Amino acid sequence: MRVLIIGPLGAELGQAARLALARGAKLAQADDVTPALDTLRADGCIDLVLCDLRRDIAGLLGAMAQERIAVPVVACGVNADAEAAVRAIRAGAREFLPLPPDAELIAALLASVSDDASELIVGDPRMQATVRRAEQVAAAEASVLITGESGTGKEVLARHIHRRSRRAAGPFVGLNCAAIPEALLESELFGHEKGAFSGALARRVGKFEAADGGTLLLDEIGEMDLRLQAKLLRALQEREIDRVGGARPVRVNVRILATTNRNLAEEAAQGRFREDLYFRLDVVSLRIPPLRERRGDIAPLAQAFARRFAGVNGLPARPFVPAALQLLTAHSWRGNVRELENTVHRAVLLASGDAIGTDAIELAGEAAAPSAPSAAASAGVAGLVGRSMAEVERDLILQTLRHTAGNRTHAAVILGISIRALRNKLRDYAAEGVAVPPPALGVSA
Repeated sequence: MRVLIIGPLGAELGQAARLALARGAKLAQADDVTPALDTLRADGCIDLVLCDLRRDIAGLLGAMAQERIAVPVVACGVNADAEAAVRAIRAGAREFLPLPPDAELIAALLASVSDDASELIVGDPRMQATVRRAEQVAAAEASVLITGESGTGKEVLARHIHRRSRRAAGPFVGLNCAAIPEALLESELFGHEKGAFSGALARRVGKFEAADGGTLLLDEIGEMDLRLQAKLLRALQEREIDRVGGARPVRVNVRILATTNRNLAEEAAQGRFREDLYFRLDVVSLRIPPLRERRGDIAPLAQAFARRFAGVNGLPARPFVPAALQLLTAHSWRGNVRELENTVHRAVLLASGDAIGTDAIELAGEAAAPSAPSAAASAGVAGLVGRSMAEVERDLILQTLRHTAGNRTHAAVILGISIRALRNKLRDYAAEGVAVPPPALGVSA
């Protein structure tokens, strides 16, 4: 975990820095916003920014948004700075940290962006076999392709492999290939030089350089454009990359882990994915079963999520009643672990008493057994008559997005479309003036 402190390391902000160090964080420091931006451009491994309220936080956040530097910013100041704190939150700061700092609050902030939240929890024999295979190859340098439906925990397994590898002391850098527009993905991967394109205000390292000496996770690689796949293949073969607008190649030393919810062999056969890149990535293949095929994982995952969300929301840790666990275990979990996590979070907030009962668990509707249409179903269909297909599709997409609390990857899974198709639809709706729910906190748009 790397934390960037913006402001002087004396007095209260220095205390926050020392508490972060005591929790195992590595620190970088900048006196003001301009050198801080230089650090963020040059160091792609910053996980959290703590910024003195007396600095130009709105300017910092605006510059970060313009350059797509997605690092959470926490405003820090004494309680008397209430108006400045409100302005910082409105400008986009994730939190306000009152000074002098509280040790438990610092710990909570670090935990919110830490890899620890991605602890691998396994109880089912099928998943245990996958984990054993992963640990068997973790110490090697070979590329690993992790497949499975969206929401099954592919990134969690990738982080577990990194922690068990010889590169564990190095950085773990992830890039969601489906969440970055095609026009920007090349720069995100390989970095760019100042002036390489409109908006390239300064040199910035890409994910390959940020992961040097460690592991680079290419999440949902099946969504990558064919042209960019060719450049990625060269980077893997030559172990060097070309920054956009660069004059000479840059040597890199990274191990590649890739994930996909597509069948890349089939994609390659259809010409939608480079076959040579597929074979380069698929040295070792790991398949994560969907949650419905490893029901032995549901109870331990639910209990772990309940403990975590109780702590995050300042609530007492409560167990599930047996009937609640049975209800969770019997559900089909089309959204896999991500859907389970959202369901448990909601249950923790809605539960009353000393345990989480069935009344606190709200599940997405299961497909009913074939039968005569009910009156309610008939009324629902009748309500669609007279509306265009485009209107019905738009409302379905927006309602699904609200159901997933803005999580676009989860919404795409429920709708049965790609994240790219969903993003294009939302862009069209926004252009038409339709209010589109914002992305979930910490989830790329």
